[in-house]
Amino acid sequence: PIADTANFIVVHPQGLNIGGGAGWNNFAAVSANQGDLNFVEKMITEISTQYNIDQNRIYSTGMSNGGFMSYDLACFMSDRFAAIASVTGGMSAVHWNACQATHPTPVMQIHGTADAVVAYNGGGIGSLHVDSLVKKWVDFNNCNPTPTFTAVPDVVTSDNCTAEHYVYSGGTQGATVEFFKIIGGGHNWAGAPISVNGNTNMDINASKEIWRFFSKYKLNDLILKTGNIDDKE
Repeated sequence: PIADTANFIVVHPQGLNIGGGAGWNNFAAVSANQGDLNFVEKMITEISTQYNIDQNRIYSTGMSNGGFMSYDLACFMSDRFAAIASVTGGMSAVHWNACQATHPTPVMQIHGTADAVVAYNGGGIGSLHVDSLVKKWVDFNNCNPTPTFTAVPDVVTSDNCTAEHYVYSGGTQGATVEFFKIIGGGHNWAGAPISVNGNTNMDINASKEIWRFFSKYKLNDLILKTGNIDDKE
């Protein structure tokens, strides 16, 4: 429904079989995911031959494994993607340390504090603590380290969770980082009618928030005219 009114194309690529189910190969070494990265590159090229695509407005979002993949696209295909969003996903220290993003990259993270699959505090499958992950992108984009904070109104009390919204602005080339912290939220897509694992927050609609975020950014506005942004610490 959002794509129909905002006039953008939604593409749902499916990963290969890993660990007994379809997914992206982004939990191990970076090299293990090269095939998936090549596939996404060819997919964009193929779609661009059939549709009139604005190459400056290509974005990636996904849930869980798809969130990890979106971070990989930000790091290793930054010449194609203007911004990314991750819902219940994250990054491992290995992938962060190997990240090669060549321009400030707007990032949105939506994550529940009671996520039993991709733990908020990190570990388990090797993901970083969510607070640490957000800070790394804030630093990478040279955003103001002090965010604008909003407590999202708890309009649906029956979902047993609440939401906090943090906006880190002032980044290089206007890049920002936004973080929705779902207090008591599980491994779910906020606003979805189905709960997969734990509480689903219904005070926000992740799809609407992600498009609001994405629609502000164009790739050519983020690419620095001279040099690269500061090296990661």
